[in-house]
Amino acid sequence: MKRTVKILLLLALSSAILSGCNTARGVGEDIKDLGHAISHAAS
Repeated sequence: MKRTVKILLLLALSSAILSGCNTARGVGEDIKDLGHAISHAAS
């Protein structure tokens, strides 16, 4: 029983970490695109 709970907690934690990385990458790409748009507008 304890082993099953540990495995489920590990899977839940892994899922949260992986989805967080994906979100952070998406935000970084959005900021990069915004920077390009600002630089083109300023030119």
